[in-house]
Amino acid sequence: MFLDHPTITATNSLSEPDRIERLNRVYGYAMALADAENNPAFVDKLTQLHDHKGTLIVFWHEAPSEHDRSCWARAWASRVGDGTVNVEHEF
Repeated sequence: MFLDHPTITATNSLSEPDRIERLNRVYGYAMALADAENNPAFVDKLTQLHDHKGTLIVFWHEAPSEHDRSCWARAWASRVGDGTVNVEHEF
């Protein structure tokens, strides 16, 4: 069992707690995509997820591959995410 999950934060999370719930769903979605594509290193690269007013910011320990980036883009654009392609990556 993996226990070193990334920190999950959101702008205005106290007044809009649904943002944290959405990030938890998106995290699960992206992890499932990576797992289905046999990418176990995916989770080890992550440090934090942040929802900044509808933009997902993914923080990494090391530079993500294009495949890693696409997992987040797909998850954020999905119905459990924001439904947009507003995703930024920081490392």
